[in-house]
Amino acid sequence: MAWQEYINVQQPRFVEELLEFVRIPSVSAKPENAGDVQRAAEWVVERLTRAGIEGAEVLPTDGHPVVCAEWMGAGPDKPTVLIYGHFDVQPAEPFDLWTTPPFEPEVRDNKVWGRGASDDKGGMMVPILAVEAMLATQGKLPVNVKFFFEGQEEIGSPDLPPFVRANADRLKADMIFSADGLQWAPGQPQIVEALKGLISLEVHVQGPRGDLHSGLHGGGVANPAIALAQIIASMKSPDGAITIDGFYDDVVELSAEVREAIARVPFDEADYLAETGAPATSGEPGFSTRERLWGRPTLDVNGLSSGWQGAGTKTVLPAEASAKITCRLVANQSPEAIYDLIEAHVAAHCPEGVTARVTRNPGRADPFLVPSGHNATAVATQVLEDVYGRAPYRTRAGGSIPVMTTLLETLGVHAVMFGFSHDDENLHAPDEFFRLDAFRIGQIAYCQLLETLGRS
Repeated sequence: MAWQEYINVQQPRFVEELLEFVRIPSVSAKPENAGDVQRAAEWVVERLTRAGIEGAEVLPTDGHPVVCAEWMGAGPDKPTVLIYGHFDVQPAEPFDLWTTPPFEPEVRDNKVWGRGASDDKGGMMVPILAVEAMLATQGKLPVNVKFFFEGQEEIGSPDLPPFVRANADRLKADMIFSADGLQWAPGQPQIVEALKGLISLEVHVQGPRGDLHSGLHGGGVANPAIALAQIIASMKSPDGAITIDGFYDDVVELSAEVREAIARVPFDEADYLAETGAPATSGEPGFSTRERLWGRPTLDVNGLSSGWQGAGTKTVLPAEASAKITCRLVANQSPEAIYDLIEAHVAAHCPEGVTARVTRNPGRADPFLVPSGHNATAVATQVLEDVYGRAPYRTRAGGSIPVMTTLLETLGVHAVMFGFSHDDENLHAPDEFFRLDAFRIGQIAYCQLLETLGRS
């Protein structure tokens, strides 16, 4: 029996196993689910073992665990491939917005519905099943394969950097593929070539010791809320350019070739506005909306706090004001350098009569850019074209996956996103689902990827 036939015959069992996996409420953000994250790790070890991978084990970190396993039977003359994924999931609240309970998954319309079905339990099962199919039918793999699955991706992988550094030899590989990733649409593949980095911070403005009567003291002392608004306004020009000195200095500019590749990806601005509900697009001048979303750095206010927030009027002059700000960064920007620039900007633009300070918030990631001509990307591109019958779009993403830069910094290898979810599958939202057609296509694609790598 060939691996193709094995996949077809075993698909009903594979789907039942995915349902079993999704039933584990491995929510990494909630302390009460820590035992479930551990249970999910143990489930993955057992599943890897049944697939024919020896030595799978749960390994501790300072937080949620990881799972490592390897099959090194192809020999030293064949490449070693590291496959990454995560078995933790987002919180499922609000539960009343789900059609069926999030951890009681079911199959409807040829889709598995449940929290984590798409992100990333279905995705990370795909390469395990592909390896099982090849081992069951051929008794070996064409390359050496290592697995690295984590239980804390949905909270930013805070404990992964020290783990990866301490286990660099265990994770050492020639190529890395992430099973946590997206295809553009059913029938249309993509290769994600870049992810944005992240810095999260808060600006605090302090005025008087406490809130004051605005009639008695308005015009006598500075208003922190207005001062904060002035500081924030100084960070951007009216046309959308960021005005912080040095902010763009390290940005890798979009080449003509990259801009052409972005332009080839379909984009309807009217549809985008309808999707977002915004009255118009806005952003840094000189770039298309898609270029700004994918390839340019941003600065956004995520939340503001000052003064009276309740119903009606309370005539106070607030004592303090604060703003939560995040910046999405592109290569080669440093989160720490951008923080320092913002701190200096706030100090230089703080109005008289108040004091201002900047603090770091949790949330940090380096930008990630796959270099031109990257060999693993070229192989993945060809495999996707063979499987889908059409060339993948070359895309970038505005989000951040911290482990990508962690692996690059420690192992010196750029990872390639090779996942088979889609961004309309309600990731992080109620009624998350995973297409079973994509589940099966992903298994075929991973088998073909390993075969292609074995011939190279």
